[in-house]
Amino acid sequence: MKRTLAVLICAFSTLAQAAPMRWGDIRDGSLYLQPARDDSVRVSWVPAWQTNANEERLYLLDGQGRLRGERFIAASEGRGQQVWALPASAAAYRLEVPGYSFRSYRIEHDDNTVALFSPTKVHFSAETPNGVELYFKVAAGERAVLAGKYFGGVNSLQAERLGDRTQVTLKLKPYKDYPRYDQTALPVSATEQVWRLRLHGSGKAAFWLDGTANLFAQRAQHLQPLRQDPGRAELQLHKDMLGPTPRLGLALPYLLPPPASRGALDTLKPRAGGFYTAVDILANRPHYEDAFRRFYLEQAGIDLNITLMVASQRRNDLQANSQSLAGLDAWLAATVALGGKGTHYLSFADEPNYNYPDYATYKRYFDAMDRHVRAYPGAREAGVRIAMPASSRFVNGPFTTRGEQHRGIDWARRMLKESEPQIDALAWHEWMVRDLLATRVYRDSVRRAAEVVGINAEGRPRKALLLDQTNISPGPSVSPYEQETHFASLWWASVAINSAQDGLLDMLNWFQAADDPDHMKGMIRLPSQDRFELKPVGLAQQFIQAHWLDQVQRMDNSAFEVDALAMARDRQRSVLGVNKAERQQHVTLQGVGRACPSLSLFGPDSRSRPAAVDCTGGQIHFQVPAQTLFALSWRAS
Repeated sequence: MKRTLAVLICAFSTLAQAAPMRWGDIRDGSLYLQPARDDSVRVSWVPAWQTNANEERLYLLDGQGRLRGERFIAASEGRGQQVWALPASAAAYRLEVPGYSFRSYRIEHDDNTVALFSPTKVHFSAETPNGVELYFKVAAGERAVLAGKYFGGVNSLQAERLGDRTQVTLKLKPYKDYPRYDQTALPVSATEQVWRLRLHGSGKAAFWLDGTANLFAQRAQHLQPLRQDPGRAELQLHKDMLGPTPRLGLALPYLLPPPASRGALDTLKPRAGGFYTAVDILANRPHYEDAFRRFYLEQAGIDLNITLMVASQRRNDLQANSQSLAGLDAWLAATVALGGKGTHYLSFADEPNYNYPDYATYKRYFDAMDRHVRAYPGAREAGVRIAMPASSRFVNGPFTTRGEQHRGIDWARRMLKESEPQIDALAWHEWMVRDLLATRVYRDSVRRAAEVVGINAEGRPRKALLLDQTNISPGPSVSPYEQETHFASLWWASVAINSAQDGLLDMLNWFQAADDPDHMKGMIRLPSQDRFELKPVGLAQQFIQAHWLDQVQRMDNSAFEVDALAMARDRQRSVLGVNKAERQQHVTLQGVGRACPSLSLFGPDSRSRPAAVDCTGGQIHFQVPAQTLFALSWRAS
């Protein structure tokens, strides 16, 4: 059907040749903008879902990866707008809408500015009307794959090769298992080809490309090579220490690990652990947990842990009834039997702000369980400490109705105001920070947790801060592009670095140690019943732990795409960093005195290798390839 040149009134549409180009409603993705002349980008947003429970941020980077604009959006700001200038540039700007977003973003720029949209994979990127058309390019010889996932909206993708009108149709089917999606191979060509993509069905849209650049344009002539110039990071080391690094750990299984798995666990070297305790199981089998708890303490050396009370079959809204109290008694008896070794934090519920109808219901339960613990002989001496509220997310609300009334930070403030002497630690779980550029919000959440508990005369939080569960996504809503690839390595390194940055956090646990049928997001995969293999994130954890020291040393960092953490142990020094960008970075480090550090790189092949550094004039210079972890090591004089 011949398309008119008048008005295409829909998301991903242009009005006319000289009019602004418009994109929307974007929920997750990157828009690359390359203006040949000065332009501006205008972003507006409207509520999508649970907007008033969630803060958000937008980021604008220039062609060298420098942060040119950051827009903080308060939870109260359901609707708003932001305008940024775009001076003419030969390299592409990047406007980032970090997913999962609770707002719908609409973007407008000049029609002459080259624009390429990179959608996220598996998760949905936008909400679109029926019939949206986009273009993409496949280079000569590339084995491109068109993929998509059905989220109740777009249900079919139709691609047409413009050169010969070859058509490919991909039906999108509903799947019970979130990681599953549909895909089809595109015919290979000996020459470069441009394709038109049409989205059928209105609503949530998930579509992407493998085997070629995952970039889509509204105009075929915008399908130009994406230019991203090398970046720079300037690190300045200072002498003062900020506080301890957090213990890096894992959420551990509810069983004694089989012998075949212990080599992988030893390689990961967890220094902290997260457990569940099922009160109904313990009420009937009081010694069920004894063997694995003793194993993790005495053989694995994990002497800092937290236990969340639940019931089997994933029942989380416990009451202070005879069964819960009997299970609690069994857990306390087992802890006392460990002989006072280690610190054992206890949370009376898993994510109460998600699982309980309101704060008052949970608080009544908390008070009853707390009284029981404090009356138990020897519990305090055995290292039992009380953590609250182990919330689902902290600054932002959980995925539940009336999320604005269930924010973990608000429940924590109330609990401290009402019961401060009863509480030893503040714990929370962080989910859905899926964007590598947005991982810096982990530093913000730790700082805000410290503000909630207060700072003592020594500059330390008055309560221990425990980020005892985190992962890219919650529950089973995972993407294999994230969990099974080097992406998870970049993400985990960035989260660890940002969470540790101010020396305020005590514990940081990846959820979970090994894959299970419902949660394919472990550091360890199970190719067969008796085989346990480290996934890329597990190999990255091995690299991180090898360079993870005890104290955080203050260091300034000029870069946005490079995260770095300076650490110390006696005379040992290290800088652990990660280049999250798809560009090389030139890094300069000052403040190491006369030392010339050794440098190790950990790239997409999940292997560590030495690399060269230039130590001249009191500065350290080195190159970090795209999407690579790095570590500098030396001894202070």
